[in-house]
Formats: sequence, structure tokens, C-alpha cells
Amino acid sequence: MSSQNDDISSSVLRQMKAGGFDFTQIHPIEFYAVFPNEDGARQAAGQFRGESLNAQVRERDDGGWDLELSKIMYATYRGIGAFEEAFEGVVVPLGGEVEGWGVKHERQTA
Repeated sequence: MSSQNDDISSSVLRQMKAGGFDFTQIHPIEFYAVFPNEDGARQAAGQFRGESLNAQVRERDDGGWDLELSKIMYATYRGIGAFEEAFEGVVVPLGGEVEGWGVKHERQTA
């Protein structure tokens, strides 16, 4: 992971902590990439298999293709960084570009 991505991930994790995110539980963490064609997106998706993974490929309005890969894991800096590096190692050689990661967080109401 590049130092720019490190800074972004650190910032996002700090914001999550400030927002009351529960780091003691596993969550689906989404990793995003965009490809110029469907074949590259589907090939990348096929590289990630397992019970804790879910991949979705969708066509974009601009003719590109989105890959959203969801991995069930703890939201840790080290874990996200390691998986993002592996994700990038598959995406880039297939002509894609990694667009980051995210996690859905339900706000607790009082």
C-alpha cells in the first residue's frame, strides 16, 4: 500500500473510531476497483474465492466496469492494508485501478 493510501486509511479509521464504530466485531469491508472492460473485472473477481468473500461486477454509465469485493474481517489498519495490497496485485495487471475501500456503519440511536 502506498504512503498516500496509508494516510487515507489512517484518517478513515480515526473517523470510524470517532463515530463509534465497533472494532471488536467482524464486518464486511468493501474494496473497490474500476476496469475498462468486463473481462478484466470478472477475471479479478475470480481470483478471490472463499466463504468470507463476495464479488460483484457492474457496468458503469461511462462504459467502464466496477468491481466491488466484500471481505468479512476485522477493520484493522494492518488487515485492510494487507488485503488492499493483495487486491491491487490482482487488479493492476488486469488493467484495473483500485479505488479504495469502505465499510457500512449503522449509527446507533439513543
